[in-house]
Amino acid sequence: MATVSVTAPMTPILRLRRVVAGHPVLIVGIALMASIILFALLGSVIIPVQDAQVGAYLPRQVPGAERLLGTDSQGRDVLAVLVYSTPQTLLMGVIAGVVGIGIGTVLGLLAGFFGGWIDLVIRTLTDVFITIPGIAILIVIATNVRQMDVATMSLIVASLAWRFPARAIRAQTLSLRERGYIQIARLSGVSGLQLVFQEVLPNLLTYIAAAFVASVSQAILAIIGLEALGLGPQDEYTLGMMIYWAQFYGAILRGMWWWWLPPIIMIVLIFISLLLISAGMDAFVNTRLRKTE
Repeated sequence: MATVSVTAPMTPILRLRRVVAGHPVLIVGIALMASIILFALLGSVIIPVQDAQVGAYLPRQVPGAERLLGTDSQGRDVLAVLVYSTPQTLLMGVIAGVVGIGIGTVLGLLAGFFGGWIDLVIRTLTDVFITIPGIAILIVIATNVRQMDVATMSLIVASLAWRFPARAIRAQTLSLRERGYIQIARLSGVSGLQLVFQEVLPNLLTYIAAAFVASVSQAILAIIGLEALGLGPQDEYTLGMMIYWAQFYGAILRGMWWWWLPPIIMIVLIFISLLLISAGMDAFVNTRLRKTE
């Protein structure tokens, strides 16, 4: 009598172990980003926002037991400013990334699936905006905005964040539109837009997620660049504005390393975490990389 082996269902813990074993870079990146977010959340609970305001303490205090990162030239606790600046910078990057990847996804899907004059117009528009230096456009826009805040800065950067996602998603859509299941759906009478958003889009979600992480990283880089030039939100707590004010008040010349070094370290950690997440997700969704694992 033949015996039939029954495979036990995979538990969530076992699935998590396989993901960790197969994609350690992704897990390390997520863990690092989670630590950064936890630092900001716990810090905002422990440290009152008043410590980050002008005149809260004596200016130019060196780091010590009372003020772990000292104070700046305006009497603000540097640690408090760092705590409240980190989530603001991440928020701006996420907003710009969401808007940019949203516009880029729609344009890429339409261009890649329908082709013809729609593809020509979108592809030409994308190539033109890619050719023009993005930082120059952002500087021109930012200098003409009177009242800058976090939302406005995010939308300014998002105005150019769609270019590369649109091109990449168009290329992916071109390869998907000739697949067999798409042809079967067409024969079944499914309309064009319905095919795009019900058949093509779901198969690109993991790729779009990886592109979103890259867009957030690029958006944060552009935001910090604008803020370092003094074009950011003057009355908001952000990492880029911390660097700007440290430069404006000559913190480097005065030897106030505790003012400019912490935001730089935090920015580096954010970019490392986003780089690891992006590389891990790319390895997860890229078929060629899967075969080499």
